Amino acid sequence: MFLTTNEATGDGLRTLVQALDSRTMKEVPLPQWELAIYLLVSLGIHVYSFYEVYLVSKEHEEELTQEFGLEADSLSLGLKKDATDFEWSFWTEWARWPLLYLLLGHVLVSQLCRHCFQQIHPWFLMAYGMFACWLLLGAKGLALIFLNICVSFAVAQLKIPFLIWLSSVIMLLMLHVRAVEDVQRGWYVSENEYYLLVFTMTVRCLFYTSFGLEWCSEQKLNPASTYSFPAMLAYVFYYPVFHNGPVITYNQFAKQMQSQQKRNSSPLIYVLLDMARLFLWWGLAELMIHLMYMHALYSSHSLLETVSCWALGGLALAQVLFFYVKYLVLYGLPALIVRLDGLDPPALPRCVSTMYSFTGIWRSFDVGLHRFLVRYIYIPLGGSQRGLHGMLLSSALTFIFVCCWHGAHEYLWYWAALNWIGLVAEHAGKKLLDIPVVQHAVDRTLSPKMHRQIHAALASVSTALLILTNLIFLGGEQVGAIYWNRLFVQGWPWVPLTILGCLFCFSQVGIEWNLFYFPHYKGRFPICSVTKIIT
Repeated sequence: MFLTTNEATGDGLRTLVQALDSRTMKEVPLPQWELAIYLLVSLGIHVYSFYEVYLVSKEHEEELTQEFGLEADSLSLGLKKDATDFEWSFWTEWARWPLLYLLLGHVLVSQLCRHCFQQIHPWFLMAYGMFACWLLLGAKGLALIFLNICVSFAVAQLKIPFLIWLSSVIMLLMLHVRAVEDVQRGWYVSENEYYLLVFTMTVRCLFYTSFGLEWCSEQKLNPASTYSFPAMLAYVFYYPVFHNGPVITYNQFAKQMQSQQKRNSSPLIYVLLDMARLFLWWGLAELMIHLMYMHALYSSHSLLETVSCWALGGLALAQVLFFYVKYLVLYGLPALIVRLDGLDPPALPRCVSTMYSFTGIWRSFDVGLHRFLVRYIYIPLGGSQRGLHGMLLSSALTFIFVCCWHGAHEYLWYWAALNWIGLVAEHAGKKLLDIPVVQHAVDRTLSPKMHRQIHAALASVSTALLILTNLIFLGGEQVGAIYWNRLFVQGWPWVPLTILGCLFCFSQVGIEWNLFYFPHYKGRFPICSVTKIIT
């Protein structure tokens, strides 16, 4: 989150990670035998803790079925399905009909136009996006989105960033006004249709905000053509990222659309590999919710109070890993289609098992959202260039927006506050190591090997707090309180020490991944590959 102006572009993010690593970490590569031990221990911890969750799930299967309605397996394998994760159930239901068919239609229209009508290719895509929006959200939903676009376009002509933000935030908050919700619910037969409108409007808010703010800056683009109303429609109604993202900022979209005549679609072999990976991750997500009822267990606070500590830790790992796999699917399919259009989508989420810092997860999980926040909120407010107070204020306002964008629920404020504290603490630690006296003392006192071990130990503490904040985001503040009391208060000192020992192994693998694999990570191969790390 804490970036300088020159580091705001997408190409600079990966360079920044390398620069930070080289500046603050003197670690030498671990011997292959030592890394192999950490890797095997990490895998063993995952497997054993997931097995404990599986046993708890089967032990309380009938109880969870009665309380949360576990679904019978459609494949008749004798398993039940935990469908209590609303987001996964919502999007997989829509994918059956008609989202997948509309995305396939976009591919057909796009490929036909690229070969036959290259000059007007964006306008065909705009028309198709409007048609798909009308088909799914109806005439009233399309009219609402169009109204918001018109308001945003009119405000953008004033070229005052504050007014653009004010209008966008007002339109965003209007979605959560009870009277507005009641009216919009009346437009549809089912709740799922209404929620699709809300999700779509929430994501569209970022897009027309990006357009307006880019118009204010006019960075080396021709205002006469690039910032026209049709150009805004083409951007906002680009269908692959229409309902759920990922976020593509307008400067990237316009630049790539202008240069796509010189760009080729992905070779067929890469398309087939991407499709195979999508099926792999979708299958893994389905397998997880058939074998481990983690979402139902998270909803049963009484069971969370009684299960073993290993099962509790396994539930935490299962939750964050399922969230990661879920977004590989939800972002992977649009990313595949975007590449077929000759554009570059944001990198897919990086494996959370290799994350060991608040800074890293914000940069590497939702890359598109991170670019948006840095480019339009953090840097314009001054960031670290205005000293400590500027950094604190800029990052705090960034998290306030993120919290409001997600719905401004009470638990989100706890989550945002903890993430802000974590990021500030990590930033302060890096600044401390930049002081020449401290650097000299560290260089004289610690060998590179010892420095690596201390870094991994500190990273294990950061990872523990990072997982706790994610549990609050996924399960609410009460789930976070249960974890804190059971693992860190009631289990003191042996349970916390065991947790930190496990996370120490995770951190060692993550640091090695960062040093020797992540600098070349492009977001297309989000697989925690054993061979990539140890060979």
